[in-house]
Amino acid sequence: MTKPPAESSATEVISDAIRFEDVVSGRFDAEENKPETVSLKRVLPPQPESPKLHKVLAQAGMGSRLEMEQLILEGRITVNNEPAHIGQRVQFGDHVKVNGKPIRFRIAPPPARVIAYHKPAGEVVSHDDPQNRPTVFRKLPKLFQGKWQSVGRLDLNTEGLLLFTSSGELANNLMHPRFGLEREYAVRVLGALSQDEKQKLLDGVQLDDGKAQFGSIEDGGGEGSNCWYRVTISEGRNREVRRMLESVGHAVSRLIRIRYGSMVLPRGLRRGAWVELDEADIRLLTRAAHAQVQNDRAERSAADGMPGRARVPGSSPGGKNQAGRRNQRPARPGSAAASQPDPMKTSMGYIGADSFSRQRQEAGKKRVSGAARRAGGRSR
Repeated sequence: MTKPPAESSATEVISDAIRFEDVVSGRFDAEENKPETVSLKRVLPPQPESPKLHKVLAQAGMGSRLEMEQLILEGRITVNNEPAHIGQRVQFGDHVKVNGKPIRFRIAPPPARVIAYHKPAGEVVSHDDPQNRPTVFRKLPKLFQGKWQSVGRLDLNTEGLLLFTSSGELANNLMHPRFGLEREYAVRVLGALSQDEKQKLLDGVQLDDGKAQFGSIEDGGGEGSNCWYRVTISEGRNREVRRMLESVGHAVSRLIRIRYGSMVLPRGLRRGAWVELDEADIRLLTRAAHAQVQNDRAERSAADGMPGRARVPGSSPGGKNQAGRRNQRPARPGSAAASQPDPMKTSMGYIGADSFSRQRQEAGKKRVSGAARRAGGRSR
């Protein structure tokens, strides 16, 4: 019996992404020991070349291309306070002067690049570590313009999904608390959480840097005194998940991030490996962050614009009673009340494994075609 298209799509999503159940069952670790069938490219594909200086100046109305080349030969043009040369290319952010006078010109900024990295435990998210520990940036591909910015951080002993982008604006949109992008973790603690402890973590616990609360907590089983839980949180303060659980008397023995907003950890992406998101996935990732902001603004505007609506003590500007809401179980991602769909349950909002699968398929095709060419050469 053939499955309907929607169901087939959801099944594909589940098969291509790491799920909480994979971590608890041990499949997450078992796949790390499998022989790698296809190796992905280790360098970033090139972006379109930057335009040549004489062409940019001609388009800015400074004269013809030949005239601009002559000015370059005469040493009357500088780029970033260095003498220009024939054939030189310029990029977004360069400063060009003609006869010492700054020239305004337009070059579109390069499109944002985003990579998903599977961080192993034992690496720090820092460009320069005083203790000389391994850093995540040592394994990242070279970025020819700008530098990689991490979207939040994972502490030394936390593993899982870590995003990097070349766009500072996108990085800010993805990690700022006001955008409310949900992080999902598989966490193993010593001892089972009681119902009172779960409710306390959902209501909010007081930490040194303010109150913190989980959006949801789900049991995952475990062996002996080790218990797994699937938790979600909408901010990323330093060691926040660990400190929250420690505040109710439970030490964390393992912590794995498997989702960030709508971006999931692709199945098959080994620890220490990365994959670049393609244009379609970056567009969806950007749209997810912007959609969250627009939803928040719309809710505030609707609440503020309703005449005669009384403000309930302890309620938010949106009119929701915070005290009452804390006593309710937060909406699960994917439910009608949730602001973000849950990529583990539905194909909506799912980002990440598509790029990885496409690149893996392309690498497989290249390997097959290369083997065919070698076989053809031997037969001759």
